[in-house]
Amino acid sequence: MAGMDALLLVFAVTLLVAVLVSDLAQRTILSTAVLFLLVGIVCGDGVLGLVPLTPDSPIVATLAQQALFWVLFTDGMRVGWSDLRAAWRLPGRALLLGLPLTVALTAALAAWLVGLSWPEALLIGAVLAPTDPVFAAALVGNERVPGRLRQLLNVESGINDGLALPLVLIFLAMSGDADAQPASGTLLAELVGGVAIGVFVPYLAVRLEGSRLFSASARYQPLTAIAIGLLILGICLATEANLYLAAFSAGITIASCGPHQRESFEPIGELIAELLKLAALLVFGALISPAFLAEIPFGGWIFAALAIILARPAALAVSFLGSSLTRRERWTAFWFGPKGFAAVVYGLLVLQSGIPAADTIFHLVALTITLSIVAHSSTDVIIARRFEEPESSRPTADDG
Repeated sequence: MAGMDALLLVFAVTLLVAVLVSDLAQRTILSTAVLFLLVGIVCGDGVLGLVPLTPDSPIVATLAQQALFWVLFTDGMRVGWSDLRAAWRLPGRALLLGLPLTVALTAALAAWLVGLSWPEALLIGAVLAPTDPVFAAALVGNERVPGRLRQLLNVESGINDGLALPLVLIFLAMSGDADAQPASGTLLAELVGGVAIGVFVPYLAVRLEGSRLFSASARYQPLTAIAIGLLILGICLATEANLYLAAFSAGITIASCGPHQRESFEPIGELIAELLKLAALLVFGALISPAFLAEIPFGGWIFAALAIILARPAALAVSFLGSSLTRRERWTAFWFGPKGFAAVVYGLLVLQSGIPAADTIFHLVALTITLSIVAHSSTDVIIARRFEEPESSRPTADDG
């Protein structure tokens, strides 16, 4: 059976199983994310060999590109300016102070324990900074969990993918061979061009649909945002503007100036993003094997553990000083910084970049993400249930 055919079959079977057990997974420590990751590992070249993928397989680059584009597009759609104005204090602390501190602390651990150079260490810090509430679904979807905590985790994870991206691109450029590094002006033009396309194209499209000359029917309304996304993707590929910043900027622009387009896109957009996430997790798992994990030195395992249990908790502990969060809410926010889907794709981008430390960084990223998915997605139900118990102290304020 051809590789692509085998991949499609394995994904379809795994998806069907995930759908059939999804209700049970919401009530137990079972996790669809862990399922796809483990299936990828078992079916990959290192175990059964059903899906013999390598880092340079075309499907890896294509899936990583498309998945990250549409997930960032959907993430941006969740955080229009009105949403940020309504609830910015706690997420603002986590993003503006917690994110840079997490990158710095993770980088310090990588430089100390693994011996990476500072550009390489900062790169792995930026790759591992984004979080994903999908791996803590039982927590953010539980109405007994305080609303502001769920909002904090959702808004933070929706924005930190896009905020970490420029750092990933900059540190990736700094980590390459000096002769192969792009000129700073070229990199800046790509980043600024992506943002400009992501703002201008959706704004113009939304205004055209709202004019007297054009009007989308109810049947085609959900396709408006998809058409805008495809147009942005095509323009960026043709102009070499950064398509990921364009996707994130476009989502925010549509959410801000096109509430109807945002509302109609939301159901189908979430499903598209979820399918791409699961497919990327399976492919990511297929690149990992017992032999792959055995190549990681002891210091790398220590780094992965500390990146999960130390870097984010320490960063958010500083960020939330003086906030009104209860102790239980603080520790829950500290723990649920799962290394999410964006980190998976950023790791794949590093692997395909050809920088000298690409293989080392990917090994560390893969290990950290694997441990994070298992740890966070298997404890969300347990911790969510703790909020059904009374806590001795409750804050008097509703925000940070």
